[in-house]
Amino acid sequence: MPMSAHEVRQALHELGDLRYAAGNLDEALRRIVQCTHDLFAVDGASLMLIDPDQLLRSVADSDERVGYLEELQIHHGEGPCIDAFDDKELVHAADLAAERRWPAFSPAAVDRGLRAVLASPIPYNQMAIGVVAVFSAKAHPWSPEGELALIAFTDLAALTIANTMQSEQRGELATQLQRALDARVLIEQAKGALVARDRVTPGEAFEQMRRRARAERRRVVEIAREIMITSGKQ
Repeated sequence: MPMSAHEVRQALHELGDLRYAAGNLDEALRRIVQCTHDLFAVDGASLMLIDPDQLLRSVADSDERVGYLEELQIHHGEGPCIDAFDDKELVHAADLAAERRWPAFSPAAVDRGLRAVLASPIPYNQMAIGVVAVFSAKAHPWSPEGELALIAFTDLAALTIANTMQSEQRGELATQLQRALDARVLIEQAKGALVARDRVTPGEAFEQMRRRARAERRRVVEIAREIMITSGKQ
């Protein structure tokens, strides 16, 4: 049965304290994921945020299957959450068994009994910093009401994060996110330097840094810092 506008309003009302609070970010995001899971009556929900290497990392998920699929997307660099994050757009798949966009992710999801997914990017200062996603064991199209509801929960997560980041008592998760945001500035500068030097796209520049970081077992941000030093811009 499709969710009603009343159910969405009620769910958001139950999380209303998060709109003005700046408390425990980890607990707040877990509440949002659980409420999203319950409202959508789905078989899994998750929230991911960027780390200092600008890769998505799991913050909260409703069960082990979803946590595994998050790690799978991170490992292969593909999947609905990756696309939603990169493109800053809502991503949906009604039947992963017939989905060809993610050749590694889709079969793994189906093998674990998950057939449909809806992922929404979390905005912050004109950029995406994470993703909220819901998974269903049944193949079905996502309704416009469902898409709007997920965007509403994503926006609540964004507002909660913004409130916490402006607070003096951020907590561990918010501190980690701030390090990720600080690193993003340097990584974006290094991407620009590589684009100008090597005539590559921004995506190719970032992948170049990632490959070098993996080969040398170092952080992407360290590679970015060296690029800026050798280019004489730091």
